[in-house]
Amino acid sequence: MEVQLADGRIIPVESHRIKIVQPTKFLPIDERLTAIRNAGFNTFLLQSHDIFLDMLTDSGTNAMSDTQQSAMLRSDDAYAGSESFIRLQEAVKDIFRMDYVIPAHQGRACEHLLTKVFVKPGDVVITNYHFTTTKAHIVNNGGQVIELIYEEGRNTNSDNPFKGNMDLEALERVIAEKGADKISFVRMEATTNLIGGQPFSMENLKAVSEIAHKNHLLLVIDCSLISENAFFIKTREAGFSEKSIPEIIQEMLQQADLIYMSGRKSTMARGGMICTNDEKIYHEILPLVPVFEGFITYGGMSTKEIEAMAVGLREMVDFNVAGSGAEMINFFTNRLINLGVPVVTPPGGLGCHVDAIKFLPHLSQTEYPAGALAAAFYIVSGCRGMERGTLSMDRDENGKEEVSDMELMRLAVPRRSFTMSQIEFAADRLAWLYQHRNLVHGLKWIEEPPVLRFFLGKLTSVDGWENSLTEAIKSDSRMN
Repeated sequence: MEVQLADGRIIPVESHRIKIVQPTKFLPIDERLTAIRNAGFNTFLLQSHDIFLDMLTDSGTNAMSDTQQSAMLRSDDAYAGSESFIRLQEAVKDIFRMDYVIPAHQGRACEHLLTKVFVKPGDVVITNYHFTTTKAHIVNNGGQVIELIYEEGRNTNSDNPFKGNMDLEALERVIAEKGADKISFVRMEATTNLIGGQPFSMENLKAVSEIAHKNHLLLVIDCSLISENAFFIKTREAGFSEKSIPEIIQEMLQQADLIYMSGRKSTMARGGMICTNDEKIYHEILPLVPVFEGFITYGGMSTKEIEAMAVGLREMVDFNVAGSGAEMINFFTNRLINLGVPVVTPPGGLGCHVDAIKFLPHLSQTEYPAGALAAAFYIVSGCRGMERGTLSMDRDENGKEEVSDMELMRLAVPRRSFTMSQIEFAADRLAWLYQHRNLVHGLKWIEEPPVLRFFLGKLTSVDGWENSLTEAIKSDSRMN
């Protein structure tokens, strides 16, 4: 929950006690420099023991509750017909009001199953905005992704509370141009990851649903961050302040034909699932589960994770839990604004997003400013963020670089994992880097995978700029 202090500041106050901790290690500067070089300037390839604060992602890194931990001890490890799966089904029915559940080991496994069933070569998937793995599955299956975010969604500095909304006029136009028979489905992502974790409104979702169903198209919602999107609707959209998070989620999901989610985010467990009330859709997807995932009552998850997801579904709809990440992100973002650091506004879900184009205006997008910023930030702070920009795109079929709409460094804020002092430390070090931003130059490829290159690719600095940055850190007594 957020509270206002006597001095006027608004801060997030955690609604939990810390009961189990893990130690972190702050490496000396020379060791951080060696670590980022060994990782090919790719923060994904840093080792956990090299990192002070891990802000790479909120996927599977959130703090689980004691109730989740204890539920894992009672798991039923039956290969088929597990009682644990029955408890997950019951939670889905209670929270989502959906009858059919298809388990999968994580969100991208769900995407794989959906594209196998619904995407044919030459087909189109319409979305508010793509996610990396979603697009990869669709393209690898011969499909095309069309993004219909409003132009304001691409504006990093805005006061629009719902920058994840889909352009309704464009949706009608694309359906008319492509023909409904060539459109696999319409997809809405809650919240929209690659543009700064921006939510969509209930009003927009209902309008998208109406257009899709008028044209006999399936509406699919990526619900990985559904509780945060519901929190934003409750706190930002007129007419919803008195509604509970479960009521808002149920109203959202009534608009969809099917939903899928990574449980690693909102439910704070390591798994995934597809849910629907349409028996026909259920039976179209279900036969693929034994082929690609496992049996239909575990879907590649351990039964311990299934138990944790079942509990996590019920816990994520608590207002304080749903808002725990968003409120800390809001604090982090506003702190950086006060320090003069360019960030995406309004604050969204998942993490604080730094505008790398404004942070490093001397770099072109083909020099990968967001990737360079993430590497530089690690050298300065020991904190691991993630590039969300041109590095996260893949080249087109002709090998041409596809430049992203935005160049963002995402600093994820896993739920219930960081303290305010840790956030203050990260903000302070980022502000120092901003003051020395001219020391940061571009990156170039050493090893470039053809698909999802940002996961495993290795780069190097264009001119050894990391040496000058390191010397500047060493010369500042505050930084060591």
